[in-house]
Amino acid sequence: MSDGFSLDPRLAADTLPVGDLPLCAVRLMNDRRFPWLVLVPRRADTVEITDLGEADAARLVQEVRLATRVMQELARPDKVNLGALGNVVPQLHLHVVGRFRSDPAWPGPVWGFGAREPYPDHAAAALIERAAALFQAA
Repeated sequence: MSDGFSLDPRLAADTLPVGDLPLCAVRLMNDRRFPWLVLVPRRADTVEITDLGEADAARLVQEVRLATRVMQELARPDKVNLGALGNVVPQLHLHVVGRFRSDPAWPGPVWGFGAREPYPDHAAAALIERAAALFQAA
């Protein structure tokens, strides 16, 4: 079902792989300022949610709910923001961002706020391991 799928090069450059759900590749935004997951449906030529069939669209909602629960457990944020912008990267992808009243962008959006601050390798590996375990346990 994922024939012809390839990850947009910008998403590949800005994120780190966490694992795969039945529909989506789960990625960690490589920005230590914000706990931030990105779900990318592994379907070719998807730009809008309406490009997915009914079953995939329903699966996407389930996977977004799962990722939200994982984010709540992973980071204990004050709020989880969801977004599917696509203005810079047209490939359909959904952001699941843990937000804190104390984060540098609060209460505004994280998109385009300041410069990305990559995780140190050891911190990224630990966070990915914990996130993957939470997805498996859910």
